[in-house]
Amino acid sequence: MFALGMVEVLSVPAGVLAGDAMLKAAEVALVMAQTVCAGKYIVLVSGEVAAVKSAVEAGVAHAERKLVDSMVIPNVDRRVVAALSGAGEIETVQAVGVLETFSLAAAVRAADTAVKAAAVELVEVRLARGMGGKSFVLMTGEVAAVEAAVQAAQGDEAAEGMLAQSVVIPAPHPDMIRALL
Repeated sequence: MFALGMVEVLSVPAGVLAGDAMLKAAEVALVMAQTVCAGKYIVLVSGEVAAVKSAVEAGVAHAERKLVDSMVIPNVDRRVVAALSGAGEIETVQAVGVLETFSLAAAVRAADTAVKAAAVELVEVRLARGMGGKSFVLMTGEVAAVEAAVQAAQGDEAAEGMLAQSVVIPAPHPDMIRALL
């Protein structure tokens, strides 16, 4: 079963150390390792669930008190991974949903919950680039589907306290669509 794991660290050196420990702890693939706003460092890995859990545990242990958040999503929807670097072409936009989070891991969890809850397309999962440490999930689909996806993400206990705001916009203005896509 494909899983995605993440460690979010409040220090670049501690984050690099945590990432190295993650990759040495288990047979996982590095999805992303980079600095993000507010001086944080994130490491995302993928692989079999047990391996990802072991890797994240090692990263958490090495991050020590610099740890901001961590997560493992077993059976992650592969569209979440694609949306981390921007999704493909979106043909029709009936509604737009935006979820803003305080942590990067919460954004990834929210995206996975949303896309599994309703027939929506993920446009982007932006992880704290140029946002002062916040992240957001941008999705589109039919109005009812986007509303259901946003509600499901808001109700996810794993993200409790980490969701900032959300909005669903039916029939967004064409200029806003161009700006978002």
